[in-house]
Amino acid sequence: MRTPRLAIIAGALASVFVAGTAHAAVAAPASKPVLTKNPIYKTGRLALRTCEEPPVQSGTEDEARVYFEAVLECLDKAWGPKLKQAGFAFSKPKFRVITKLGAPTGCGGFPGGAQALYCPVNRTMTLLLSPNVVEEPSDPVLMLVVAHEYGHHVQKLTGMLRHNKRGEYVLDNPRNLEPVRRTELQAECYAGVFMGSVWDSLGRSQKEFDSLLKGTHDVDLSALGVKTRSSADLSHGSDANVAWWLKRGFTGKSAGSCNTWAAPKAKVG
Repeated sequence: MRTPRLAIIAGALASVFVAGTAHAAVAAPASKPVLTKNPIYKTGRLALRTCEEPPVQSGTEDEARVYFEAVLECLDKAWGPKLKQAGFAFSKPKFRVITKLGAPTGCGGFPGGAQALYCPVNRTMTLLLSPNVVEEPSDPVLMLVVAHEYGHHVQKLTGMLRHNKRGEYVLDNPRNLEPVRRTELQAECYAGVFMGSVWDSLGRSQKEFDSLLKGTHDVDLSALGVKTRSSADLSHGSDANVAWWLKRGFTGKSAGSCNTWAAPKAKVG
């Protein structure tokens, strides 16, 4: 089915953008067992194989809401049994569609620079229906955005999110965003797990999935001779690593493919 292309792919748990530098390719730091040895990793491939993807043609709020509801139902059916299998209580996330920046989310106002946000405080996914939401009808990025934010919900239910009462990441070192990137890249991998599980039922091609791997959020200042990492790059990972984890989840189709907490720094930079 045809779906709209979102201008900004990056979802956000909270608005956390701090300047930083690239890391060398060394081993992963020691992390808590809830992150590196979480029971969700041992639950195997998602069992859901079919998901009906409603067409989105006009990009209206009502049409988008129908799409979100249908995909969310598939996500519930896919992840619910795995969470229960791992010994966690399952609950569906709430979700809202908004049309303006600054709308309340439970974790402050909806920030600029994001298309979707998951607030762990009220377990709510908020998706921005921006005016340019419909750009390329054949791009499946809308499902990716929804599945990414749902990945944060999976992290919340499995005890993998560290956040304060405002829904912001809790960091041991506020200037080190590596834990944020590991969290975001895992959510992207979880999105790939879901999409890989149901892809054949969508009537989509491998070429369409490959188009998702080419997404970018880098700042292009090449005309000025400057190479820089954008805020999304610092908090969500480089384009290459985002694509690597998305593809890894898509191919593996299981949460066990997405242990970013045991990955070397080169894969989470």
